[in-house]
Amino acid sequence: MPSFNTNGVATDLFGQLRYIPITYDSDKPDSSARALILALCPEWASPDSNVELIPFKDGITNTLLKAINRKDGLSEDEIDKEAVLLRAYGHGTDVLIDRHRETQNHELLMKCGLAPELLARFRNGMIYRYIRGTATQPAELRTPSIYLAIARRLAQWHATVPCIYEKRPPKNGLHKSAKNHSDVAIDVTFDNAAPRKPSPNIWTVMQKWIFALPTKTDAQRTRQADLQRELTRLIEELSERPGLGENGLVFAHCDLLSGNVIVEPPGPGGVKQSDSHETSVSFIDYEYATPSPAAFDLANHFAEWGGFECDHSVLPTRSQRLEFIKEYTRTYFASLPDQAGSIDEEVEVQKLLAEVDLFRAVPGFYWGIWALIQATISHIEFDYAKYAEVRLGEYWGWREASTGKEMSLREKRWAQP
Repeated sequence: MPSFNTNGVATDLFGQLRYIPITYDSDKPDSSARALILALCPEWASPDSNVELIPFKDGITNTLLKAINRKDGLSEDEIDKEAVLLRAYGHGTDVLIDRHRETQNHELLMKCGLAPELLARFRNGMIYRYIRGTATQPAELRTPSIYLAIARRLAQWHATVPCIYEKRPPKNGLHKSAKNHSDVAIDVTFDNAAPRKPSPNIWTVMQKWIFALPTKTDAQRTRQADLQRELTRLIEELSERPGLGENGLVFAHCDLLSGNVIVEPPGPGGVKQSDSHETSVSFIDYEYATPSPAAFDLANHFAEWGGFECDHSVLPTRSQRLEFIKEYTRTYFASLPDQAGSIDEEVEVQKLLAEVDLFRAVPGFYWGIWALIQATISHIEFDYAKYAEVRLGEYWGWREASTGKEMSLREKRWAQP
């Protein structure tokens, strides 16, 4: 296990990961992907090799390809054991995602037995070992055997993976005098994003994204100001609430949509499988992982039951959330044996259930800001502008419900027993 100092900052966490100085080119997807794969696996250039590239189309941020070597005489299992995944970053997404931190996240999870082997980085992406299994579809997230497996895996993450923090930049007169007034104002606002919490965290991420919003028009500047006021309000209301983990933060995935949940096949071959005959799942894609209240990670996953179409009629009812949270809580404290005997699980279940209720609309705010930025930078065919309005609408619907206005479909579904 990697070691950490008393501030939770990694001290000797990461080794030297191989770097391939080649760029994946979306205009030449086959040739550039093959160049990367052969740089990693030169033996795949042999006369008896048959390299195939299989695209996955479930994501709306990156390009994901599975590379296999279909040699004669190999079974599908043997082919998959040598398969790798190539993930190329979406255009302009560095404004949204800290790619160095993503690599740290992957290596940390790998060391904890919760991620596949990371094989190499390249100029605009990474290559890692393929996890055998099947990515879920949104409807499968609503299947009890699968959502209970997700609850167990997520509890393992939250209980056992240490958070990685960074020191906030020093504040002194010389530092600020070198900046213009606008930069200083941004620094002050960023420092006020949950100032009593170690950074980064889900609040500082949202603050970074608000600063990255387009501001070319009066309407865009007005929207940015409105969202800034709402973020400040959310931080005041929710950032200091008690929760699981040190400082009320856990190592959270923050993007548990269906395509990032892999149902593992029975037997060896997955990532840290359960010892029982229960369904086991693994999580992939760690680019949004950051310290966060556990309630946010759960509420965010529950929102994904509706898929990219945001079908609010299929979100988990209270009884489904309760079943999920009971399994999560049992696994979480079982993963912390020094606390297990002193914990009243039923009390913890009810506390977390209430916290998830409070956080239920924060994912809509989070992904709404994200989509407003993606609408200006992404080359992927997806209506980000429409998605932004739907997700932000979830947030405004939650606010309006608290004032006595008629409940939105999403709020009505959430209130169902």
